Amino acid sequence: MRSVSRDDKDDRDDQDSEDGQVDELPVPVIPVHPDTCVLPSATLHAFTVLDDVLITLSRGLTQWKVQLFECPCPGEDPRPGGQIGEVELSTCTPPAGSLEEPTAPRFLPVLCCVSPPGSRAPHGHPWGSGGITLEGALFGLLFGSDASLLESPVIVCGLPDGQLCCVVLKTLVTSRSAPGDPKALVKILHHLEEPVIFIGGLRTEPLSEDVEDVYCDCLVALGHHGRTLAIKASWDEAGHLVPELREYSLPGPVLCAARGRGGRVYHSTPSDLCVVDLAQEVSPWDLTQRDGAPGGLPSLLCPASLSVCSVVTLSVSSRAPEGGAELLALSAKGRLMTCSLDPHSETPHPTRVTSANAGQKIKELLSGIGTVSERVSSLKKAVDQRDKALTCLNEAMNVSCALLSSREGPRPISCTISTSWSRLQLQDVLTATCLLENSSGFSLDRGWALCVQVLRSSRALDLDSAVSAITYTIPVDQLGPGGQREVTLPLGPGEDGALDLPVTVSCALFYSLREVVGGALALTDPFKDPSSNECTPDVLPEQDGVCLPLSEHTVDMLQGLRFPGLAAPHTQALGPLSPARDPIHTFLETCCGPVSQPAGPASLRAKYLPPSVATVKVSAELLRAALGDNHAGVSLCSATLQWLLAENAVADIVRAQALSSIQGVAPDGTDVHLIVREVAVTDLCPAGPIQAMEIQVESSSLANMCRAHHAIIGRLQRLVMEQAARGSSPPDLRLQYLHQIQANHETLLREVQTLRDRLCTEDEASSCATAQRLLQVYRQLRSPSLLLL
Repeated sequence: MRSVSRDDKDDRDDQDSEDGQVDELPVPVIPVHPDTCVLPSATLHAFTVLDDVLITLSRGLTQWKVQLFECPCPGEDPRPGGQIGEVELSTCTPPAGSLEEPTAPRFLPVLCCVSPPGSRAPHGHPWGSGGITLEGALFGLLFGSDASLLESPVIVCGLPDGQLCCVVLKTLVTSRSAPGDPKALVKILHHLEEPVIFIGGLRTEPLSEDVEDVYCDCLVALGHHGRTLAIKASWDEAGHLVPELREYSLPGPVLCAARGRGGRVYHSTPSDLCVVDLAQEVSPWDLTQRDGAPGGLPSLLCPASLSVCSVVTLSVSSRAPEGGAELLALSAKGRLMTCSLDPHSETPHPTRVTSANAGQKIKELLSGIGTVSERVSSLKKAVDQRDKALTCLNEAMNVSCALLSSREGPRPISCTISTSWSRLQLQDVLTATCLLENSSGFSLDRGWALCVQVLRSSRALDLDSAVSAITYTIPVDQLGPGGQREVTLPLGPGEDGALDLPVTVSCALFYSLREVVGGALALTDPFKDPSSNECTPDVLPEQDGVCLPLSEHTVDMLQGLRFPGLAAPHTQALGPLSPARDPIHTFLETCCGPVSQPAGPASLRAKYLPPSVATVKVSAELLRAALGDNHAGVSLCSATLQWLLAENAVADIVRAQALSSIQGVAPDGTDVHLIVREVAVTDLCPAGPIQAMEIQVESSSLANMCRAHHAIIGRLQRLVMEQAARGSSPPDLRLQYLHQIQANHETLLREVQTLRDRLCTEDEASSCATAQRLLQVYRQLRSPSLLLL
């Protein structure tokens, strides 16, 4: 701490006048050691001292708390004595999701001790920043008869949320020995609805010559944005003494304030230091018309500029001459200044209004009217945008409720997915068509988008490949009730010419809160002082929107198969089934004539190795119950094949020709053969053979055979789940036969594990026989003797 005498300025001025040079005068430094700490507390935000009592204001997790301690005597331990009183004030709201210690508030609270005339006056001069003494009439009106009878000082607290609270000191001290209701000890005087910056007392009426004690007859509170509250005792029409409360609006944001003699209040903003006068007397240059009965408050306050900016701390000196004032001001850049106001000097206010001054005043008023008009237009635009955002949010809420409440049955907004092959850029591409239908009574307007996610599985023979997903976002603009929107997306093949099936296509509606609400929340007042550093809280969630799932569809090998021999007329235009080739190579091969067959691995496997085969046997009774009337007029074999290829474009041709076997082409060009035949399963049921359908899939490609087999198994699993829900039961079975089949399969599985381990240790010559045996075991596992009932 540095102690600067107020006489240093006079000494420095005298020295400057003698030699014209400025020398730094020595400044006494008072060190503050850690052992002088009186009250170590991270939650302490304000304090004041009244006689032998230390009054503190602390912030807890959810409450402000006033505490009283005994002050130590000189020469004793600096730490205060025991706590003699405590009470909780208004609730302070912590940040959302914060359960830890509260962070420091942006604005500090304000404490002020107000004493009645009969009590001992607080330390310090009456115009300092410490306590104040109010007249008895105003003191009783504000704080009640109990405080007046007890002649007790009152602690007035101004909180960052704008509340003005008061606590009678003597009742708080006695509440320690006789605890009562804490809410009865705290009284809320007013709410400024903005952070309280200053609380002080003023003398607004002139004193009589025979009066010695100077008591304040007006209590003033200032808020951060300039809202000012003045409370004074006045007489009503019936002659009763009543409190008069009046609010004013001063330029803001207010950085600090101080009270002075003659009913003056000095307050600082980032751009100016102003003074307002609440006194009764009217200066000859004051053009403000005052109304109200004697003892009333002025109806309007006109701040006068002192041409000093960015003052962060202000104090009124007691050395000022009669009628004048001397201010000590600390600027934001750390300059400590003295401001002297001499009433005998030439006043900046004119003694009379001239035509030039009147014209300038009119210009300022017109400019102010124009500024207010622009601000009203800006605020009206902001209100309109927020009204539109609220309307969109209400519509989005209705759509969300309609979708979430219709989990069973037809949905008001649906998305149907179908697949087909198309010719794009000299290449055959499998595409997915998403048809969005709005059957609800609501409209999908700005902010809505259709999100389609294509999830590709890892390649069947590549264990190191990862799952990849692509998400397409398509804005949905003006989709009213009954409207449709169709979107076609490519599924593959990719750049490498491969199409990994199955592929999962998921559709969802996404509503962007950032797009609809973000603009309305980001609107700011262009006329607001930028130094306030206030920003709109980010109330949007981290996801920035709402996602509503619509449908999910899996595209497997059975949907990706093509059948050139059975192609419909509109699909005959498709090109060759192999991946796209370089046009130059195609031209050269055509010019050179026929060439020998390629000798790649796929061709060699197709020529010299038997096709990979997998079979599944299904009870004929189960299929008849599941297919219902769909197989009327056709054989069960043909109806089963139609059911397997129901989502393929060739399903109508299979139904028309009543086919029970068909040969198709996989996306990579290899053949896939599907055969459905009727068989009889013996040795399983004591009652006799069971009629069954054997579904066989063959392919020269092991991977494509596995993909087709996987697609068939998936359809059968869903069929069995549906029939089990209907309560159907299987016939009597020979359990010993089933146990034997299960034991055979477990033996084959153990042999598979042994052969796989052997492949890791054998050389190339020995591993050939092991690999052949492993393929034979796999073939046996893919053709089990079990029957799906």
